[in-house]
Amino acid sequence: MPPRSPLPRRHGLAAAWVRTPDRDPADPHPWPSMGAWLRHKLAPAGPAVIEDMLARRAFVYADGSPLHHADPYTPHTFVWFHRDLRAEPVVPFEVAVLYRDERIVVVDKPPFLSTIPRGRHVLQSVVVRLRDALDLPELAPAHRLDRLTSGVLMLTTQQRWRAPYQQLFEHRLVRKTYRALAPVRPDLEFPREVRNHLVKRRGSLQAESVPGLPPNARTTIELVEVRDGTGCYRLTPHTGKTHQLRIHLHELGIPILGDPLYPVVRDVSIDDFSEPLQLLADTLTFHDPVDGQLRRFASERALDWPAAAGRQ
Repeated sequence: MPPRSPLPRRHGLAAAWVRTPDRDPADPHPWPSMGAWLRHKLAPAGPAVIEDMLARRAFVYADGSPLHHADPYTPHTFVWFHRDLRAEPVVPFEVAVLYRDERIVVVDKPPFLSTIPRGRHVLQSVVVRLRDALDLPELAPAHRLDRLTSGVLMLTTQQRWRAPYQQLFEHRLVRKTYRALAPVRPDLEFPREVRNHLVKRRGSLQAESVPGLPPNARTTIELVEVRDGTGCYRLTPHTGKTHQLRIHLHELGIPILGDPLYPVVRDVSIDDFSEPLQLLADTLTFHDPVDGQLRRFASERALDWPAAAGRQ
């Protein structure tokens, strides 16, 4: 583990760090300088990026002093820096706080906002937005929602509370329900339970159902409202496989409205916010692992029915 970072958080994010290798008796000075080692270590970022960061004294040692490109190379040396972030288009939806106490924060996540900073979505994530807005530098999710899925999301305020609440989800002690808008098929009867074996292969955007294997994904589906051929479905997942709800409705021939992956992958820019996925994490119910209190949180967000849909 590294020593404490000499750099403060930026945008709610801790500084990144790298460490030179331990001394190699056969080659105690493999690089002529610390700058040369950083160019090697961080080569994927590109030489222009590294040169610019060196020129700006963006790399610092454990005592906070700046690293100069000509500094002699030393083994087992920690170096800290803040990664440069891309200019991210602002997700034009707010994160509503449903509940807050000393241990947890429960929010109503909008679509298109990542739960955690990841890949091309860093500033535009729930964690980064709320660490700044609520002044909670240790805020972290107890579970996750897909970037396109909206609804109830629970986070912990400090690291000491993280494990008890994350374990609720890991041990399936939380009852979750979702709502989704999808076409109606008159030949399908509800409620019904869908079971299959789902696999998400590395490098593939879609998960897939594998026939002949024991089920590892199970969802109860109820049709609760119909408007002009569009249905509102209540989904109760009993497992938590990637894209489980989206695949289970797709395989029934009623894919969720606004889904860019099922039934086919559509070429949609990740910064296009015009067509939200009509999937909402509606409720979370659980017994609090600290005080035993029964807690239930419900989303206040509404799904977007097609313009022509009238009530039935």
